[in-house]
Amino acid sequence: MRDLYWYCGKSIESQTIELNISDPGLLYGATVFTTLRSDAGLNPRLLGEVGDLIDLHCDRLKLSIEDLGWYQPNWEQVRSGVECLIPAFPVLRITIFPDGRELITGRDLPPNLATWQTEGVTVIIADRQLTRSLPQHKTGNYLAPWLALQQARNSNIQEAIFTNDRGDWLETTTGNLWGYRDGCWYTPPLSTGILPGIARSQIVSLLKQQNQTVVEIEWKAEWVKELDSIGYSNSVIHLIPIHTVLTPVGKLEYAVQDLLNLPYQ
Repeated sequence: MRDLYWYCGKSIESQTIELNISDPGLLYGATVFTTLRSDAGLNPRLLGEVGDLIDLHCDRLKLSIEDLGWYQPNWEQVRSGVECLIPAFPVLRITIFPDGRELITGRDLPPNLATWQTEGVTVIIADRQLTRSLPQHKTGNYLAPWLALQQARNSNIQEAIFTNDRGDWLETTTGNLWGYRDGCWYTPPLSTGILPGIARSQIVSLLKQQNQTVVEIEWKAEWVKELDSIGYSNSVIHLIPIHTVLTPVGKLEYAVQDLLNLPYQ
């Protein structure tokens, strides 16, 4: 089952896939994708049924496909593929090609996830020349995040934070940023050019339902020093606190405990 994937309406047991050498997905990373938790570890207060979660991710794919002017896939076929792989993997990635082909693959959760969620991680500030392509969409052109993450992990560091040309913090290579100070939650606005994460939108909704204050604000390099706690979220890892940020001009340290109270945990 570890070699199982779904492609163009069929389940395939293999670790390889055959693509035309002129396929734009292969040549240019011309795909859109989304990654979701499919296991029983989902937070039922937040996500409800797995089917509801699948709908959220497919809706985001539909919007990207419309914006890019590509062909919509056979969504019944996509759902069949997801249902086929759910028993085999806790994490699924749904990839759509410009011509509407679907590729669904699975993987395991990060082995250190539970430790990261409770103890936090160290991150670095990514090289400023590394920026995500079409940041409002999750495209297959993921070279910049991959490079930044590899540079971090080659130094035994778990994540990296992207910045803009002014040095403002935007997002990590895999998730949206969260900060906490004096009873208020902070996250960068979508207008800064970040991915509209599904986990991000759910956290915003939950916090507002609990009458907690959420402020969308640009994360200036000096302002971030005033935060008590920071972390990052996505649909797979839920939320991971960040206890240390290694910047070009020094080290910043943050408390972990505040982030453990975020409702997405």
